Amino acid sequence: MTRSTARIVHLRAGGVSLAVELLAPVPRVLHWGEDLGPLGDDALAALALSGDGAGLHCAPDEPRRFTVWPTQAEGWSGTPGHEGHRAGTDTTPRLRTTGTEESADSLVIGLHDDDAGLDHTLTYRLDPSGILAVHTRIAAPADAPGPAPYDLAAATVLLPLPGRAQEVMDFTGTWCRERAPQRTPLTHTGHVREVRRGRPGHDAPHLLTVGVPGFGFRTGEVWAVHVGWSGNQRWLAERRPEGAGVHGAVLGGGELLVPGEIRLAPGDSYTSPECFFAWSADGLDGLADRFHTLLRSRPGHPSSPRPLTLNTWEAVYFDHRPERLLALADAAAAVGVERLVLDDGWFLGRRDDTAGLGDWSVDPAVWPDGLGPLADRVHGHGMEFGLWVEPEMVNLDSRLAREHPEWILGPSAGLGPASRHQYVLDVAHEGAFAHLLESLDALVGAYGIDYLKWDHNRDLHEPVHRDAHGGDRPGTHAQTHALYRLMDTLRARRPNLEIESCSSGGGRVDLGVLARTDRVWASDCNDPVERQAIQRWTGQLLPPELVGAHVGGPRSHTTARVTDGSFRLITALFGHAGIEDDLTARTPDERAALTRWAALYKEVRGLLHGGRVVRADLGDDATYLHGVVAPDARTALYCWARTATSVPAQSGRVPLPGLVPERAYRIRIRTEAGLPSFHQVTAPAWYGAALDGWVPVPGTVLTRAGLPLPTLDPAQALLIEVGEQPPAG
Repeated sequence: MTRSTARIVHLRAGGVSLAVELLAPVPRVLHWGEDLGPLGDDALAALALSGDGAGLHCAPDEPRRFTVWPTQAEGWSGTPGHEGHRAGTDTTPRLRTTGTEESADSLVIGLHDDDAGLDHTLTYRLDPSGILAVHTRIAAPADAPGPAPYDLAAATVLLPLPGRAQEVMDFTGTWCRERAPQRTPLTHTGHVREVRRGRPGHDAPHLLTVGVPGFGFRTGEVWAVHVGWSGNQRWLAERRPEGAGVHGAVLGGGELLVPGEIRLAPGDSYTSPECFFAWSADGLDGLADRFHTLLRSRPGHPSSPRPLTLNTWEAVYFDHRPERLLALADAAAAVGVERLVLDDGWFLGRRDDTAGLGDWSVDPAVWPDGLGPLADRVHGHGMEFGLWVEPEMVNLDSRLAREHPEWILGPSAGLGPASRHQYVLDVAHEGAFAHLLESLDALVGAYGIDYLKWDHNRDLHEPVHRDAHGGDRPGTHAQTHALYRLMDTLRARRPNLEIESCSSGGGRVDLGVLARTDRVWASDCNDPVERQAIQRWTGQLLPPELVGAHVGGPRSHTTARVTDGSFRLITALFGHAGIEDDLTARTPDERAALTRWAALYKEVRGLLHGGRVVRADLGDDATYLHGVVAPDARTALYCWARTATSVPAQSGRVPLPGLVPERAYRIRIRTEAGLPSFHQVTAPAWYGAALDGWVPVPGTVLTRAGLPLPTLDPAQALLIEVGEQPPAG
C-alpha cells in the first residue's frame, strides 16, 4: 500500500477535530471527534495511511473509502449523499473535486457531477464551541444539459462514527408530553427517523445521539446531530456490516423532500438546511454544553435579562373583558411581572377556536377602544406588552378565507379534514405574505408591541400550492422558507421586537426557527411533574433562557393534577420564567409567595441564563438532581425533585455535578419558593443546618463523596445554593 500524498485539512476548535483528505476524485473524512492535537506532516501522513481498511471478500476490489459525499460509484451501499433524476435518467452520480477554499474554521469543497451536470458546494464550519455545522448547495448551471429539470429527491450530509458508537438515543412524544427519550442499540442497518408533519412536531427527534453503550449525563463518549430546519426532516444513524470505510457507522440528516418538490432547471439551485454535529467525551451534559455555548455566541442571542412574563391564556381563555384584563395587568405588576402577553381571543370574530384566524385586526365588539387602554396600562406599569398570533393558519369562518380561498395551502380537488378547526395559509403566496406582513407590522406599530407569541397549531397535511391554472405543487419547502422570510422581514422593520416560537406547545423547537426567534414554548403542559422531564430534555439542545417555563394554577389545565405551589415555583425557575394563571383569583398569601419567587428569579437569572447546565445520573427515575453552575464554578443553584414514589427509601450520598473538587464551598437551602414535604421522619443533619444559613462543605465532599439528600414526598422539590467559601478572617 502506498502512502497518500494528498493534502489533509485539519480543523480544530473546542476540543474537536475534523480531518479531511483532499483526495481525487472525492475527498474523504479521516476523522471527526476528539481533538487530535497539532499534527505535523508525519502524523498527518500516518492518519492518511491508517485511513485505508482491508479488502473484503465479495466486495469491491479496492478497499472502500468513506468520502465527503458518498455514492455507489465508490462502493458505498448505504444512504447516498444525494438522490434524483432527470426525466428518469442521470441517476448514477459521479463526482469530482473542482476546488477547495479553506480558513482557520471552515472548509468549502466544490464538486461536479459529470453524470447530471450539477455543481455541489459542501461547507464545513467548526465553531469555537466544537459544534460542526455542515450544509450543501446543489446547482444546475445555466448551461446544464437537456431541457428537463433535475428532480432532486434527497440531499443528506453524513459524517462517520467509530465502531464503539453502538447505542442510539433520540426523542418522541405527543402534545403535552414532548421530548420523551428513547434508546435502542444501533443495529444493522440503522436507525432512520422521517418527519412528515411540515414542522418538527411533538415527536421530533430533537437531537439524535449515538454513543458508547450506557452513556449518561456525565459519562460516556457521544456523537450527535441536529437538523436545523422547521419543515420536513430526515435523520439517520446507519451501520453496515462492511462499515463505512475504516469507520463503523455514519450519522447525518437533512430535509425530507417530497417528490417533485425541488426541480432544478438550468440556473436553479438548492441549499440544504444546516446540520449541527457535536461530539463529547463527557456524556449528554458535554453535548448540551456545546450547543448552549453555540447559541449564546450568536449575535442575535437575547442579551437583556429575560423578563418575568405573564401569559393570559390560562387566566382568562377567551373571556376578553377589558376590565378583567386591566385588573390582571395591575395584579401582575404588583407581584413583579415584567412582560404581559395577551393570548388568543382578541381579534375579529374570535370567541372560540372555530373562527377568526386570518383576520388580524382587533375585534371592536370585545375591545371597543382597541387594545390601546390595555397596552397603555401595561406600559404604564413599566412592563412590556406582548400579543398572541397564529399567522400561518386560517379558519374557514373568517373574512380572509371567504375573500381569498386560493390562499389556503391544499389541493385543487378539495381540502382535507380540518385540525383544530383550521387550515394552513399558503405563506409562500405573495398575496398572503403581503397580507400577513402588513397586518402584523400595523399591530406592532399601533400598540407598541414588544413581543409576539407566534403559534402554529397543526401539522401540514396535503400541503400543496395551487397555481392559477389548477396545477398543484408540493409546498412545504416553500412554506418553510416563506415563514423565515416573514419573520426576518418583520424583525428588520421592527428591530426591537421579540418573537416566541410556539407550536401547540413544543412542536417547533429547532435551530432553524431559533435563528429568528428569542425563545420557544416548551409545552402547553405546565404540570410540574411533566415539566421536570420536558424541560430536562428540551435543555439537551437549548439553554434555559430560551425555554419558556411558567407557573400554572394549583390544578393543571392539561392533566388535572393538583400540586403544591413550591413545586410549581421551583420547576418554573429553571427556564425563562413566567406565570400562566389568574392572579386576581389568588389569595393574598399566594400572591405574596409569587412576589417572593419573582424576586428570587430576578436575583438568580444571571446565573441560570449564563451558567452551565448540569444533571446527575441517578439510579432512581423518580428523582431529579439538576442545576446550573457558574462558568467559573464558584456558585451554583440545584433543584432536588421527586416526581413519584420509588422503592429506595433514601437517596444515599449524591454528588453535586459541575463543581471543582479542590475548591472550598458553602451551601444553603433557599426558601423563597417554599419548602417541600418529606417522606421521612427526620432530614439529614446538614439540611437543618443549611436552613439556618451557610454551611461550609469542601468540594471533595460535594463532588466525590456527595450529600445524603432528603427523601421527598412525590411532586416536591427544594433549592440548594452553592457558593465559594470566603477566606477566613
